[in-house]
Amino acid sequence: MTQLYRLDAPASEVAERFGARAGDDPWAGGYVAPLKFAPVITAGREFIAGPRPAGGRLQPRMTPRLWGVLPPPSADDPTRRITSVRNTDSPFWIGNLRNSEFRCLVPASAVMEWGSGTDYEGRRLRHWFAPADRPIFAMAGVWKDEDVPAFALLSADAGGAVREAGCRTMPVILPDREEARQDWLHGSWDAASAVLREAAKLEEKPAPQG
Repeated sequence: MTQLYRLDAPASEVAERFGARAGDDPWAGGYVAPLKFAPVITAGREFIAGPRPAGGRLQPRMTPRLWGVLPPPSADDPTRRITSVRNTDSPFWIGNLRNSEFRCLVPASAVMEWGSGTDYEGRRLRHWFAPADRPIFAMAGVWKDEDVPAFALLSADAGGAVREAGCRTMPVILPDREEARQDWLHGSWDAASAVLREAAKLEEKPAPQG
């Protein structure tokens, strides 16, 4: 599963790319790892969960959220946060995913996946991927309303270049169409599921510098 990605653009540029309000997000660019804050774009009410007001869609806004949500109380380790969603029919996720307010866009410029090979020192190989010709793209995400609002990435079986590199999973990259992003942020679950099924392909990229 994805445990590292980069977003090499400041908050203002990311917000402009997706037509969102940057607000006070201090993001300046760099790596994102679990248990770190990262820019997330939502289209629900300000700061709190609840029904959207009637009479039109809210403008998406970008706010920092923690990568990794708390697991259910029945989990073996109730302190170990969950960073990805594989089963969209899980009772733990189904309510949030069916309520579009909790779906979000997670901007990135490259994602890292562990391959099956090793280097000359026996260390697992890291592979970096991104869609072709897209400096900034959106991953499908979902957030939960905790004391510290947190998010997780939707993931799927690896395909294409990711599978060829020996990786087992990959994040779901939303198609680069405004209609697709709106369906994920505002649409019914049927419309959002259709977007997931046409997830964008990834190409292997050189390892980021810095």
